[in-house]
Amino acid sequence: MKMINVVNGPQNVSAVVMGCMRMPALSVEAAARMICTAAEEGVNFFDHATCYGDGEAETRFGDAFPQTGLRREEIFLQSKCGLHFDRKEFDWSKEDILASADGILKRLKTEWLDVLLLHRPDLLFDPEEVAEAFSQLKKSGKVRHFGVSNVTPGQLELLKKYVEVPLVFNQLQFSLDQTQLIDNGLYLNNLTTERSINRDNGILDYCRLHDITIQAWSPLQFGMFKGCFVDHPAFPELNWVLGELGEKYGVSRTAIAIAWILRHPARMQAIAGTMNPEHLKDICSAARVFLTHQEWYALYLASGKFLP
Repeated sequence: MKMINVVNGPQNVSAVVMGCMRMPALSVEAAARMICTAAEEGVNFFDHATCYGDGEAETRFGDAFPQTGLRREEIFLQSKCGLHFDRKEFDWSKEDILASADGILKRLKTEWLDVLLLHRPDLLFDPEEVAEAFSQLKKSGKVRHFGVSNVTPGQLELLKKYVEVPLVFNQLQFSLDQTQLIDNGLYLNNLTTERSINRDNGILDYCRLHDITIQAWSPLQFGMFKGCFVDHPAFPELNWVLGELGEKYGVSRTAIAIAWILRHPARMQAIAGTMNPEHLKDICSAARVFLTHQEWYALYLASGKFLP
């Protein structure tokens, strides 16, 4: 497994993250087997959120982990807070962050959380409240590192003006189909394509400049949860190139699609949301592949882009 040292953050973390959103579909025993499979493949980083099954994903993980035989110190647990679909609001208030952190720790049955992320921006967020919550969680030992999810450079700058702890992660959507993070830089000032539109205020370059590690969510999806592009008939050219490179490197199309993300010099992590042990093994084999510069571009172009 490829490992990453996060600046001002956790060290020696796996480039592939196991996303636990779908874990409520598993029994406790199956969840334990899934965690063990991840560990056997070198995955030591697990991603949660309070909204995943209304906390059920964290509960299932917390119940399953003691059955794995793994030590808490061997893994990194991350969760996200702020989304309240039941209340139809996003909430980054100090009160909600602190209450969410306590709930996460209780459900995961752990004394500390390695990483806490704010999950999508609260349009009413007060950076001073966030700063107070983070400081309290850090001093109490409940949370060791902090970050955000789907947050713009301006929002990060506002947070950093008040927050004393480093913000070391930003979870953003990125895949061979969803390439908004990199498109604008290529098609800058080009009126012939909508890919020239700056949709995120240069968040990729911002994160690189400020030592914020990007965690790519939905790395195999097209659209907004429309499905997986691997082996999908709507992507014939992309799947042909994925297959050709898969044969060259002795891995699957899926692994090549993940390797494309890991090849980027931003040193991203890719979040694998599967609850199928064999599929997870397949994804993890991407860490053995280092695509050439030309192969990376071949995949990018095969996904429907062009060189201006």
